[in-house]
Amino acid sequence: MYEEEEEDVVIYNSDNNILGSVSSSPTRTTTLNPNVSFVTMKEEYGLIATGSDTLPPAKKKRYQRHTSSQIQEMEAFFKENPHPDDKQRTMLSEKLGLKPLKIKFWFQNKRTKIKLQQDKQENVMLREENKALKIENQNLMSDLSHLSCSSCGSSGDKLRLENYNLRLQLNMLESIASFMNPPLSLSQNTICFFPEANNNNDISIAEEDKASVMVLAVSCVQELIKMCETNEPLWNKKESLLCLNDEEYNKMFMCPLMEKDQFRREASRANGVVFMNSSTLVNSFLDADKWSELFCSIVSRAKMVQIISSGVSGASGSLILMYAELQVQTPLVSPREGYFLRYVEQNKEQGTWMIVDFPVDRFHGLIKPASSTTTEQYRRKPSGCIIQDMPDGYSHVTWVEHVEVEEKHVHHEMVREYIQTGAAFGADRWLAVLQRQCERMVSLMATNVTDLGVIPSLEARKNLMRLSQRMVRLFCRNISDSYRESLSRSTKDTVIVMSKKVRDGIVLCAVTTTLLPCSHLQVFDLLRDNHHHHSQEILFNGNSIQELAHIANGSHLGNCISLLRNNLELILQETCTDNSGSLVVYSTVNPNAVQLAMNGEDLSKIPLLPLGVSIVPVNPSEGIFANSPSCLLTVGIQVLTSKASAAKLDMSTVTAISNRLSSTVNQITAALGSSGLGN
Repeated sequence: MYEEEEEDVVIYNSDNNILGSVSSSPTRTTTLNPNVSFVTMKEEYGLIATGSDTLPPAKKKRYQRHTSSQIQEMEAFFKENPHPDDKQRTMLSEKLGLKPLKIKFWFQNKRTKIKLQQDKQENVMLREENKALKIENQNLMSDLSHLSCSSCGSSGDKLRLENYNLRLQLNMLESIASFMNPPLSLSQNTICFFPEANNNNDISIAEEDKASVMVLAVSCVQELIKMCETNEPLWNKKESLLCLNDEEYNKMFMCPLMEKDQFRREASRANGVVFMNSSTLVNSFLDADKWSELFCSIVSRAKMVQIISSGVSGASGSLILMYAELQVQTPLVSPREGYFLRYVEQNKEQGTWMIVDFPVDRFHGLIKPASSTTTEQYRRKPSGCIIQDMPDGYSHVTWVEHVEVEEKHVHHEMVREYIQTGAAFGADRWLAVLQRQCERMVSLMATNVTDLGVIPSLEARKNLMRLSQRMVRLFCRNISDSYRESLSRSTKDTVIVMSKKVRDGIVLCAVTTTLLPCSHLQVFDLLRDNHHHHSQEILFNGNSIQELAHIANGSHLGNCISLLRNNLELILQETCTDNSGSLVVYSTVNPNAVQLAMNGEDLSKIPLLPLGVSIVPVNPSEGIFANSPSCLLTVGIQVLTSKASAAKLDMSTVTAISNRLSSTVNQITAALGSSGLGN
């Protein structure tokens, strides 16, 4: 790597003549090459008045060449050190009788010459390698075109067609058998498989079943493609929604009838453009941590259980077994958890990637996780997305969500319509969150940011954004966890209070949800403006605040991260919104902890107790808000009540935090009313 003060920068002595090089060090000025003389424009073109008609001859340029001994001495030194410093250049100049600047130019020109020679040699090798690969590829394509069965002489296309027809017949027979006599024990050669349990109480795919699972994965990709590309009669438009035609679906994919008394179908499709290239997206989907980070407001927990196939050429052909828990930002909606398989396939000719999720339990009933008594169970039918590359780093994404949900819980009337329409976990929500998070990742990787406020560097800016992301994830997970606590309470309870032990003691978490007769964007705009007196009264007890740093996270002005000062406290706040909902999350942070985080300290060691609000758009079909813009406002707060993890819970503290939560909701409702939004 070149030293910073020795970058090879060519300078110009005039507009068209390259005369030498100059250091990029800010302490030096541009210097012309002393080896080259030049004349002024008037002299060069003979424009100096001489008093006669004859023009004076142009002055000849004089070049001073180095002697062979000087060159040999510099060549020997170059082998030892191609980047001499000022002291070494001065020593050489005294030894050779040359000026230090000439020494400097010679070394710069020598480095440039060697680099050009290396590039030329590398280009020759690459051309030869490319030529060999082309010949090899042509030979392989020629062999494939003449491929035939050694026993019967049939061509490859004929064999593939026959295998496809046989697979269709097999699927039909299995569907009929599964419907007539479930569960049917089939032979080991069919495409059903039996998950096994491992030491972590996770299921796994047996080695002898992996080939069958891969065959099933390929067929699920074909189903996803048809679901994405087929319109009517498979998908029918009702008002502004696309609805799946059950009869047409069963006929197209030869599926057994669904037990409608036990399961409910939810199917949706959406498409849009995201600011991220396809390869980055695919890598995020194959990494459980990156995937849950990308969709932190939907995926509360995720892990990769087993790698069945790591892919043939890159990510294409990868098949993994995953577990995930999905959530909505309100304790009124049950989380959904389960195991599923994820398969990735690339179509290089069309420039597309297919990512499909399909159930482990396709033929053997519902496989339930250990916590299935507290979450809503579902069968994840072939679902996923097709990613099409676009210019300038963009991608076009078509998303399909298709599940069969076990009708187990009676949902609250405020969210019943929201869930049954499929909007709670539908394709539109997944795509909206993906578009917003891709913009956030672009902001995270930005290098042309100049206004950093109190943030010392771009790397510190990235670390602060990662700390804020962790804060948002903790807030979303607390809301998801509150659902389990709410199961033991009556539907009349408006505030859910739960306790959890942490490293520093006992934390009380309180969550409540209420229905508001206005759009989620109206509530979001009211709460995100830190300079509005309503926002200061609700979130900061009426104290005025100062914004120390501001990080834009996307095209919407409300998508941002702020470092605030409230009296002597520092507050980290993130606000974000998209078509699926909005979040306003903040947490007090220790100034020393903020400094450690920006310096690259392990973020998991930074204590955070996130508070905030989640706003989810719903349109209930019943009640006083029926068929009008409305939203679910969920407020969550956390308080460290004791620094001793063995301390007993004080009920007076529980009452105090419950009252504080109710007061916050009342303040928001009153602020909306005074602004003319809650009427």
